[in-house]
Amino acid sequence: MSRLTHVTSGPFAPPLAAREMTVESADGATLHVELHGPEGAPAVVLAHGWTCSTAFWAAQIRDLSLDHRVIVYDQRGHGRSAAPAGVEGYSTTALADDLEAVLAATLAPGERAVLAGHSMGGMTIMAASTRPGFREHAAAALLCSTGSDRLVAESTVVPMRAGRLRTRITRSVLGAKAPLGPVTPMARRVLKYATMGAGAPPERVEVCARIVHGCPRVVRYRWSHVLDEVALDAGVLELNVPTAVVAGTSDRMTPIAHARRLAGMLPDSLGLTELPGVGHMTPVEAPETVTEGIRNLVKKYVRADGQQVQGLEASEGLEGSSA
Repeated sequence: MSRLTHVTSGPFAPPLAAREMTVESADGATLHVELHGPEGAPAVVLAHGWTCSTAFWAAQIRDLSLDHRVIVYDQRGHGRSAAPAGVEGYSTTALADDLEAVLAATLAPGERAVLAGHSMGGMTIMAASTRPGFREHAAAALLCSTGSDRLVAESTVVPMRAGRLRTRITRSVLGAKAPLGPVTPMARRVLKYATMGAGAPPERVEVCARIVHGCPRVVRYRWSHVLDEVALDAGVLELNVPTAVVAGTSDRMTPIAHARRLAGMLPDSLGLTELPGVGHMTPVEAPETVTEGIRNLVKKYVRADGQQVQGLEASEGLEGSSA
């Protein structure tokens, strides 16, 4: 279990959930799930990225839960979700299993929701795209700062020319077994360089540093190997719901080329929003943009009764919102 080190005040402090529950995945793994907002409101499901937790979505939860039912969960091994006992519990298949289990446990049969995933959370959505549970419940999706292939080879965290040597060094850096230790001034500088834009204010760096440093060492290490081998293009091509992409132009973890490629591959692409100077941590670095993106998807693709908006009805909603 993680140490749950996160800020405790301000807009990025995790709000209290209306309800908490434990969901069991296909292999018996237990997942911590939080439900925020009023019952009966349109549903939003948030999946965080590698080394993060539900706390990463605090700004989105605070805003959206005023008039949405927000469902957020800790990926296995993160936050308050139990870590798998062995390496077999770490895979993109397991991520898809977990998302499908959360959807089944929190949504009524046939109820539709907007799904948003950041980094590994976006990969979770890609991995689950063919699952019956996903297709039953997903109305639309938002992919934040993520990629589907060649993550380590294309990362620019190591400031070297692309090639085998950079890939090898990047793999060693991201997959290091050493503990991160306490959040020190040096740790903040390193995290900001690797994951955030140069203009990220200190308080937002602090938010991300505390969350990332709370991830257990073994969990961080084992998921790094899964991300090194990610190959989810097939899942992208099967993601047959309206999907928007948002990414920062200064993202070193998953450079903007990944987002541009995704936006071009998606069967029902709503296009890419590029955020100048923003790094990898878009929900924290640009919370208003991410939140508004989710709100727009709910407005266009989820009816008040929880069913998906279809065809001409969706097109008219889209045109009305852009006028």
